[in-house]
Amino acid sequence: MYKGCIFDLDGTLADTVESIAYSANRAIQECGFEPNPVEAYKLFAGDGADKMLERGLIAAGDENLRCFEQVKQRYKEIFEKDCMYKVKPYEGIPELLKELKDKNIKIAVLSNKPHKRTVDVIESLFGKDYFDIIMGQSKHIKRKPSPDGALIIADEFGLLTNECIYIGDTNTDMITGKSANMFTVGVTWGFRDRQELEENYADLIIDSPLELLEIEDIQ
Repeated sequence: MYKGCIFDLDGTLADTVESIAYSANRAIQECGFEPNPVEAYKLFAGDGADKMLERGLIAAGDENLRCFEQVKQRYKEIFEKDCMYKVKPYEGIPELLKELKDKNIKIAVLSNKPHKRTVDVIESLFGKDYFDIIMGQSKHIKRKPSPDGALIIADEFGLLTNECIYIGDTNTDMITGKSANMFTVGVTWGFRDRQELEENYADLIIDSPLELLEIEDIQ
């Protein structure tokens, strides 16, 4: 029986691409480069802010990343104030989370977004203490695709890893869940496509949030 669900944030629980693009593009423009299309950030994001900014700068023309430190600092400043810019939960997510809580299934967030911003977004969208655990990127835990965060969450839940479902929208998420010996669910409404999820061996791929409840062994 599955007794815990661990969710990625960006592209899984919430549509955050506008907020990421807004802050990154402002920082990149201040360095003299043209902004990238918003849709491009669906490919740039997923592996932490540093890697997202590297990809964004290279795409904008800074192939040697000479502006990286300047852009990184400005991005942090802008994103701290505007991390909720046009952010909204995906359709069906609030209903899914309510159903899981009604079934007494523990729910957690594991994100490569900086921890404070992860907490800000989740609490703004769903309220304080709605999720049992919220874990964003920090110096103390290796970022995904390391399984460390997922393993820590399972331990804090008091569950075996094979009692947990890991839900995400990218190759990074599928690798994380597999490495943690969890049942992996890829979602198609996020930042990446079905092919990426299939190529990274998602145990199940769903096209809408409530499909998660169709898993037979969910408690």
